[in-house]
Amino acid sequence: MLFSKEIYKKFLDSQTKNKWEKIGIKRRAGVLVPLFSIYSKNSTGIGDFFDLKILVDWCKKCGLSIIQLLPLNDTGYKFTPYDCISTFAIEPAYINLYKLNAQNLEKFLPEIEKLKEKFILKERVNYEIKKEKLKILWEIFKIQKEICKEYETYVDKNAFWINDYAIFTVLKEKNNQSAWEQWEIRYKEKDEEQLGKFQEENFDRINFFRWLQWQAYLQLKEIKEYANKNGVFILGDIPFLVSRDSADVWANRKYFKLNLASGAPPDMYFAKGQRWGMPPYNWEEIEKENFVYLKEKLKYTENFYDMFRIDHFVGLFRIWTIELSEPENTFGLNGKFDPEDEKKWEKNGQKILNAMLYVSDMLPCAEDLGVVPQCSFDTLKKFSIPGIDVQRWMRDWGKTYEFKKESEYRENSVSVISSHDMTLLICWWEEEAGKVDKALVEKLCNEYNFSYKEILEKLFEVKDLKAKRLRWKSEINSPEKVLETLKKTRDEVWMFYDLHRETFDEKEKFLKYLENENLDKEKATKEFVRTALIKCMKAKSIFSIQNIFDFLSLGDYFNNTDKWDLRINTPGIISDKNWNLLLPLSLEELLNADINNEIKKICEITERS
Repeated sequence: MLFSKEIYKKFLDSQTKNKWEKIGIKRRAGVLVPLFSIYSKNSTGIGDFFDLKILVDWCKKCGLSIIQLLPLNDTGYKFTPYDCISTFAIEPAYINLYKLNAQNLEKFLPEIEKLKEKFILKERVNYEIKKEKLKILWEIFKIQKEICKEYETYVDKNAFWINDYAIFTVLKEKNNQSAWEQWEIRYKEKDEEQLGKFQEENFDRINFFRWLQWQAYLQLKEIKEYANKNGVFILGDIPFLVSRDSADVWANRKYFKLNLASGAPPDMYFAKGQRWGMPPYNWEEIEKENFVYLKEKLKYTENFYDMFRIDHFVGLFRIWTIELSEPENTFGLNGKFDPEDEKKWEKNGQKILNAMLYVSDMLPCAEDLGVVPQCSFDTLKKFSIPGIDVQRWMRDWGKTYEFKKESEYRENSVSVISSHDMTLLICWWEEEAGKVDKALVEKLCNEYNFSYKEILEKLFEVKDLKAKRLRWKSEINSPEKVLETLKKTRDEVWMFYDLHRETFDEKEKFLKYLENENLDKEKATKEFVRTALIKCMKAKSIFSIQNIFDFLSLGDYFNNTDKWDLRINTPGIISDKNWNLLLPLSLEELLNADINNEIKKICEITERS
């Protein structure tokens, strides 16, 4: 036995006891899957809810018992999962057109088939499919002779959010998708009389968007039931923040600090910090109403998920905020934490967390990456909530820089090879490990007032001018050599000194951690991928969930692919390659893939099957 079950039994002595009893104290393996990345022969231009049934079958075949999804919230027409127009409403583009709870579907089948032929799934999702699917759904909706009682009950139960969402969505249509802050004052400020007239004039269209949410609700609920019957749990993702241009903000302005934008403070990767744009929550106002906004969100989410990921978990304690009056080109440089007083952070976070825990039976999991205050780690341990331990970042930072052993991972964690915001293992090994980010070197040169060109010539091998990463020259084989070459002391250029310690022999250290120093140091072979997966999944972490693209790296699917393109999202940039990556094979092909037995063996070896 790798780890005694006793180390996990402490979970039953915490506030999450009833959640753990429901899930079971058991080492589990899972897969991270964006719904837009998968597709079957029945998919119409994008993966849909019923494709998840095939994914459940694949998980069962491979010994996996958790499916982690990216947010499924309605993104409007931005198609950015973490900047959605509602933290309640589900994205209607994912609705399966063949499985609607509707009459006279047969007459639309030829039209649906034409849509499938027009939007062939290859390499990237074409999000124009959403407009086209909504056109067909609108035509289907219009010929429904009567609205059933089940639908009316659904609308009544979700009155807290669904009417505001539907009206907001139609208002955006009428205003060419412009932001609510640019609407006529009567709609911007929610004049009750004027909104009443608008609802009367647009009753069918507003009702259509409520009907779409009912259809999404029925389909996604069925998927959860199917998964649970087959021993698979669904881990959903609830975006921590919501778009400024959202139904949530338009309808409940008092819950948000609209004079501020959220972001992140400056760090070694973002010299000016980050400015995300979403407004931070006004927790004082939310608390005055007994956290009803938060509770309603979780109560609705529980229809679809067994577990939920708390995005940007550290934001429960404090969040970096920037005044809207601050010029955008300063990014997050001139901001401050809210609350400012660090002594309030722990109490602040635990109060919000308690409100979340007592309204739902779902087990929370935390995204606790980035600059994390100690109170976050302490709270996760106290509440027995899994955080995330990323293999390539599990190192003895500031000391030996060695990779941590399996026993040094947190038991209350999810061990992962990569996340949706990272490069895959194969790209990291071939393009990043042992190298330095070129943009970071340029940033350090600016800070130290060095000539970037001279630093490149003195310290790094510069063969490919287009390369994003730099390899140290072989003769710069120690951090002391860096000081000697720059003719500076450690105190004067400590960032360059530490950067060398972190990266120069990173590959050697990783192979030592893998306990196989004979693996190829340049190429991410199948043997390398398998060894790294086993090591990650052997960790003490109660769960181990891998990006589906990392699992596929066990096969021959990416031999002729640019590794840099194999990522779901690149944070901090606007790119036409974000949030639209497709699997290189259909779900039907995945069900019969050669790698399935390999994945099953890995789950068995790591005692997660």
